Amino acid sequence: MTDTPPDPKSSQTNALGFDEFIGILVAFATIGAILFWSFSRKESGWNFNTLLLPDSSSVTSPSTLPKQTAPNVESRQQPSTSTEEKLPVLTPSPSVNFTTLPQQQPPSPPFIVNKTIPLVIPEQKSTIPPPIAFTDVPGDFWARRFIDALSSRNIIKGYQDYTFRPNQPVTRAEFAAIVEQAFGKEVGKTKSAIAFKDIPTRFWANSAIDQAISTGFLKGYPNKVFRPQQRIPRVQVLVALTSGMNLNVPDSPTQILNLYRDAKVIPNYATNKIAAATVNDLVINYPNPKTLNPNKEATRAEVAAMVYQALVRTGRLNAIESEYIVKAPN
Repeated sequence: MTDTPPDPKSSQTNALGFDEFIGILVAFATIGAILFWSFSRKESGWNFNTLLLPDSSSVTSPSTLPKQTAPNVESRQQPSTSTEEKLPVLTPSPSVNFTTLPQQQPPSPPFIVNKTIPLVIPEQKSTIPPPIAFTDVPGDFWARRFIDALSSRNIIKGYQDYTFRPNQPVTRAEFAAIVEQAFGKEVGKTKSAIAFKDIPTRFWANSAIDQAISTGFLKGYPNKVFRPQQRIPRVQVLVALTSGMNLNVPDSPTQILNLYRDAKVIPNYATNKIAAATVNDLVINYPNPKTLNPNKEATRAEVAAMVYQALVRTGRLNAIESEYIVKAPN
């Protein structure tokens, strides 16, 4: 056998395979560099998924895709209409500096919005407090309305256990205190106070008794005696109110007193005063308007009713309808 020389075609074929291998490496390196460069760009518009797909005819080209932009109020469309209707652009005025705006302060009174709108002034509420709900004065009690009116004005008071004790007798000292609360200094002083022998220096009703004496509502007994703890009779209550208010005696007092079935037991010193009290609607007789009971001890309810009638006579209070108020004939 003889050695044959290498086939030149075979050598050429091996050389071409090595070159192709080098070309492939260079191609892949180039593609890798391009891909790395492309992904490193933040705002790349290329879609490499479409580039790598074998069938590009079924995929939309990147050049045909709509450009995605940030939402803008100017480009919004109403879905229910075919024409585009742009919303107004809310752009602040360049002359306004929102960082230097003054802080809004609440308006100071009066709150005048418009000169054509009248200013509404809240209604002034009465300063008279509600009456005290005494536990022993039922709603149908004959003197309930008189008691309520005077207790709400602090003219008469109850006790600490929320009772009024309407049928309890009234002493002369207690009546002086009620008169002081009811009339105060409205009635001018006509006499000087008297230093009564039977009233201690620190007696609780000293000022009230002095006021009642100096204004003519009450009088003492002979020898400078007042008898503060004595229960005051009804006749003295009516005489005191008539005297303190300076009510005039009517022309025919005897005829007026004939209204009462017990007119004969009225003390002589009090006949004219009782007649004056009658024509001025001060007399309240319960349960029978025609029975005066002048010498009976006055109860707290009776005193409240007669003092209320006296205040009606002065115009300070409104009249209350009661079937027990004695009405003199005209």
